Amino acid sequence: MQRPLPVAELIVPRWIVPIEPAGVVLEGHAIAIDAAGAIAAIGPVADLRAACAAGVETALPDHVVTPGLFNLHTHAAMTLLRGLGDDLPLMQWLSTKIWPVEKALLSEEFVAAGTRLACLEMLRGGTTCFADMYFFPAAAGRAAREIGMRAHLGITVIDLPTAGGGDADDYLDRGLALFDRMRNEPLLSFSFAPHAPYTISDATFDRISMLMGQTGLPMLIHLHETEEEIRREIEQHGLRPAMRLERLGLVGPALTAVHAVHLDDREVALFAERGVSIAHCPASNLKLASGIARIARYLDAGINLGIGTDGSASNNRLDMPAEMRLAALLAKGASGRADVFGAHQVLHAATLAGAKACGLDDRIGSIVVGKQADLVAFDLGALDYQPIFDVASHLIFVAGREAVTDVWVAGKPVVQKRQFVSDGARAAEGKGASAIALWQNRTRSQLATQ
Repeated sequence: MQRPLPVAELIVPRWIVPIEPAGVVLEGHAIAIDAAGAIAAIGPVADLRAACAAGVETALPDHVVTPGLFNLHTHAAMTLLRGLGDDLPLMQWLSTKIWPVEKALLSEEFVAAGTRLACLEMLRGGTTCFADMYFFPAAAGRAAREIGMRAHLGITVIDLPTAGGGDADDYLDRGLALFDRMRNEPLLSFSFAPHAPYTISDATFDRISMLMGQTGLPMLIHLHETEEEIRREIEQHGLRPAMRLERLGLVGPALTAVHAVHLDDREVALFAERGVSIAHCPASNLKLASGIARIARYLDAGINLGIGTDGSASNNRLDMPAEMRLAALLAKGASGRADVFGAHQVLHAATLAGAKACGLDDRIGSIVVGKQADLVAFDLGALDYQPIFDVASHLIFVAGREAVTDVWVAGKPVVQKRQFVSDGARAAEGKGASAIALWQNRTRSQLATQ
């Protein structure tokens, strides 16, 4: 007689949307998590109960379980600048509000406090991994690790001095030292994150390209966010930003173009051919009046499309369920095609596509045996959600982040029944109000001097 397989937890929801295979909704199935935090088995509930000796069985009778959501672009620590300088276009917002405050307040302490708050907000909304682009990435990494959240840390680079570094070489040297120290941390991964073509010289791009080859790290960069950015690049370099990156040999599968609102047909074809990913940030694009990306065109071309929130200062939420709904509606409305960006496509974009962009799709992004158990449970039992004909559609067009009840990262419960259960998350939650008050007062004092 075969002995039962020992597993740490058996999760028994009403539905599972595994993402792989695509377009599938499983009902009456369960997920077994092993002691190492990986998915050990997926199958009919009766079969898994018979085959597994579970330490804990979690019953979720009104829930759908999906992979944890992947926020493909944010500036996590900017939670502390939420709502600062609303109703301004991008460059005016940056130059008159964000950059002056950052110049005065940016520090490891600022980044740690802001990232902790961001992690709490994202976890409550079902996000289990975020791709960050900000200064002092070591502080962000420590904050995410303490709370128990997965973070893809950007080695942020800019050809300008800030509190985070003196010049591009300084940012890169610090970032590489951090990568060497923390590369084996199980919840952390890395990319190069040059800010944007208009703040990066060809020489800096050349060094980044060389380092990408040496380390195997991908690159995320703000690209074609605004028409003004493109106009300035043409004036300075004689090329549109994407074509400048092409000239420098940086357009390939290791590149994620953040925003990519204004791509022409030639650039769309190039990105599709070279395997470039796009981080679509619809709320930020709208709020800063940057424009509406041609998502239908990108999807038709076969571009790997992920979804990001951008930072709290330009969104002003780190709310992936809301971002998913907005992305779907915008794609349909802008294209005049109701069949564009269907619910399963959007769920793929918010999970596996983000993981693929960051080179993590072999570990997370879908509910597959052997992958890490980064999972989120949405409760669809509320009367407001009834009736349910299509579970995937409900996740995109009906349920919001308030439906998230349980979150696992690498098999460990971080949120249970809407309450934080990890020691790090509870500690951060307990200190949240005082941290907000401290940095809000410092920001107000700085604004008063401008």
